[in-house]
Amino acid sequence: MTGFSPRELEAARDRVVPDVVAGGLSVLFCGINPGLMSAATGHHFARPGNRFWPVLELSGFTPRRLKPSEQEELLSYGLGITNVVARASARADEVSDEEFREGGRLLTERVERLRPRWLAVVGITAYRTAFGERRAVVGPQERTIGETRIWVLPNPSGLNAHWTVGAMAEEFARLREAAGVQDRRGPGGPVRVGRPS
Repeated sequence: MTGFSPRELEAARDRVVPDVVAGGLSVLFCGINPGLMSAATGHHFARPGNRFWPVLELSGFTPRRLKPSEQEELLSYGLGITNVVARASARADEVSDEEFREGGRLLTERVERLRPRWLAVVGITAYRTAFGERRAVVGPQERTIGETRIWVLPNPSGLNAHWTVGAMAEEFARLREAAGVQDRRGPGGPVRVGRPS
């Protein structure tokens, strides 16, 4: 149950969802572009079925599963959210390669200004197109933006069946550890996702 009619969601097309950002973040997560549910609510990764918020918790970035409406709380953990392309669409394939390239240019300017330790792009295809890195794979990248390192993460959309929640949480946890961010789940938190040692 989304609470929005198809007409209300369609009316959100091309809206911009404000970034959740501050200077000097540990990790700036970067979505592809907002979906219609995100544009209608004004909250990133708002579509039911999107796995971003559960995976943030499972990987230890947050102490509990945040709701999209609690996105501003990310700043207290040194985390933020932006998008490669600002305008909302029903599907990422409605965004042209030209828009992705322009989005990559604007994202580079934003990162140069905000100077996060890591930029984490959630979506390999969007990263490849925006930055002209056709052979990029999920994980840390050679490319940097100033002193900001880049990590490409799997797209948390429920439509991305190639990645399970567990595998996605492991990749997010790899980034968390590389960024030097403590596991916020604490001793009584959920069972740690990862391979047995």
